[in-house]
Formats: sequence, C-alpha cells, structure tokens
Amino acid sequence: MKSLIKLFSYLGSVLLICAVVSACAPTKPIVDSTTWLIAPKRVGETRKANSDFWLKMGAVSVNSPFDSKSMVYRLSDQRYEKDFYNGYISTPAEMIGNATRQWLADATIFRATLNQSNTFFPYYTLQANVTEFYGDYRSQGEAVVSMEFYLAMLSSGSQNPFLMTHRYTQRVALNDNRPDSLAKGLEQATSRILQAFEQDLYMGTRNLPKPLGQQKLLSK
Repeated sequence: MKSLIKLFSYLGSVLLICAVVSACAPTKPIVDSTTWLIAPKRVGETRKANSDFWLKMGAVSVNSPFDSKSMVYRLSDQRYEKDFYNGYISTPAEMIGNATRQWLADATIFRATLNQSNTFFPYYTLQANVTEFYGDYRSQGEAVVSMEFYLAMLSSGSQNPFLMTHRYTQRVALNDNRPDSLAKGLEQATSRILQAFEQDLYMGTRNLPKPLGQQKLLSK
C-alpha cells in the first residue's frame, strides 16, 4: 500500500514539473501566410473592332499541381514543392480568367468581352488552359507560365467549331528567390503571353464567319 502511495506521489510530481516547464518554455511563433495577386494590365491604344458580336470568356483550367493557391517551386527535373506560407489571393484559374477577360475587353477586338457568368448566348467563346505556372529554381530563378487558348464559334453549323488555337510559353528571369519576385515574374510572363495572344487574335479574326441567326449589338 505504501509503495502505491509513493508511486502516485512520484507520478504527480512528474506531471507538475512537466506542466511548469511547458508553461515557462518559449512558444513557437505563428508564421503568417502571405498572398499575392497576379493581375497584368493592358496598356496602349485600343484596336478597331474586328467583329460587331461579343466574345464570351469561358472557363480557364489549370493543370495540377499549379491549380491551388500555393506557390509552386521546381527544384529538380522531377521535384516540385508547394509553399503553404506564400500563395495567391485566389486560384490561378480565377486570376488569369479575370485578367484575360479584362485585357481583351480593353483591346476591343470584339464589340464586347463578357465574363463566364453572363447570361448572353456564347456565339464566340474563348477558353484557356494553363499548363505551367511556377518558379523554376533548378539554376537561375525563373518564372514560368505556359498557356493554351481556344477560340470557338458554337453557332457556325460546322462540325469543327474551333476557329483558332494557340500555345505560348514565357520564362522571366528573377532577381532573387523571394516570393514577391516570383509573383512579379509570373505577372510579367502572363502579360507577355496576353500581348502575343492579343496580336494573334486580332490578325486571326479579321474575317470571322458570322454566327447563324445572331443579331448585331446596338451601336453605341
């Protein structure tokens, strides 16, 4: 009986010491996450519209593992790593979709460029797929963005609705390995892609087939 009392007394003392030590030990600081916005803006003069009809910005898909809000770093040919403390304010699909729609709206190649949630029938639609969106740190740091664009007309009566397909890749050298430098590099790479696509879209839509049964928008 006395041995049991001694054992319980010993265990109680150990627990008390552990509690005191834990209370006095320094706590690990909480690391706040930082988020970035990738939002390239178009500058320069608007273009003369090639079409009196509207373009609807469709879905933007992003390949894994670049589709989440976390920044992705490429450290070797097969090794990629996500940074859970540095990421984006929204998903790459949302950021690039919004930036592309606004860019083309400012370019005025079509009479209007509408977002995906708009209820107008999509006679002309543009969809995009982001295949690469990361920081490449295998040697000198680079921001890497690759995108594919698909322009289609759904009311043409043709079995092949695609009017244009284009693929672009941009790599932007980074000054250092900080996350803010990567965010700026990704924005710059995306801006270069949108500049190139705008030019190709403008040249490729000069003689667009008109949608079947579509009425022109009212003039301004």
